[in-house]
Amino acid sequence: DESLFVYDCSSAEKQPLGEKGQDGKGTDKGSDDILAFAFSPSGGYFALTDDNKRLILFQTKPSWECVSVRFVSRRCTSLVITAAEDKIFVADKSGDVYSYSITEPKADGKLELGHVSLLMDVALSVDDQYILTADRDEKIRVSLTKAPYSIVSYCMGHREFVSKILVIPNCPDLLLSASGDSTLRLWQYKSGEEVHCCQLSTICGPQATKPDQKYTVSRITYCCQGGYVAILCDSIPTVYIFQLDATAQQLLYKQQISLKHKGWDIAFEEMGDLWILQEDKEAPLLMYRACDGQWKAVTDDKGLQKMSKYIQDNWTVFEGFVGAGSCYSHLYKASFDNMDEYLQRKEKRLQQQKKKKQ
Repeated sequence: DESLFVYDCSSAEKQPLGEKGQDGKGTDKGSDDILAFAFSPSGGYFALTDDNKRLILFQTKPSWECVSVRFVSRRCTSLVITAAEDKIFVADKSGDVYSYSITEPKADGKLELGHVSLLMDVALSVDDQYILTADRDEKIRVSLTKAPYSIVSYCMGHREFVSKILVIPNCPDLLLSASGDSTLRLWQYKSGEEVHCCQLSTICGPQATKPDQKYTVSRITYCCQGGYVAILCDSIPTVYIFQLDATAQQLLYKQQISLKHKGWDIAFEEMGDLWILQEDKEAPLLMYRACDGQWKAVTDDKGLQKMSKYIQDNWTVFEGFVGAGSCYSHLYKASFDNMDEYLQRKEKRLQQQKKKKQ
């Protein structure tokens, strides 16, 4: 069945306003905007969380079906489904990670671990043995999934919030991370050892629109076939492609794909084609395919044409996000080394005090 499955979150069950949630606090009114989503590794399950603090689970095989609607304690930032397809781990803005059963789709969540700052991303090792969490305070923590209070290591080195983490599927001991410090880093995560650091400013610099341009990675996708890594940077209309040298444990820069519009998301499909979702109703989807070492645009693919038509026909879903600003700007550490600004503010305060005395 190739028909499009559409689910409208506004029609999903809502928690009564003011009713106490799992954390014992009253609920507040939110929107139906989706905050995080993920497929299980096999693609058999799909889960999402939205601004109304709902966790919605779908079964995708043999056909799409909503399995359950549950309510989380706080708004979430990221989620991941185990390879065993028995649990969903959900990270939230308060720094906590809860697990939700798939086998018992109505059961409440269980608090598994906590950070003292906002969690940006959560990931699992390929064998589900380790859970990895990244936070606003530059840290990546590696814990045992079955005993999250047992911390295996910390991956320390980023100088700003860690925006994305990804365990490399066919190199299961390697972790790829990205940060507001404009770097990509590779780690032997079980020991916490950094094995490679890529300064994105040296690669993306020519595209900089301002001297202090930040290269915060908002999306990472990986293709086992060829070891390709593609990234999107916040508010930069370009996709950057790298290749993993697993033996040397390094990322090799290969190519950039310039977009006419802001990119929203990227994903590799199983056969290796790269799909790009962009902020353009006329051409919402792009497809690129590796050919003789270069990624080239594909325009005559029937699947691409079909999906583009689906998105165009449902463009009202996307309209509210056209032109949206950065979702990372408020996460950077405040800088207090601007002496001119400090002196201006001080002079302004002195003038105000003089006026009050007069």
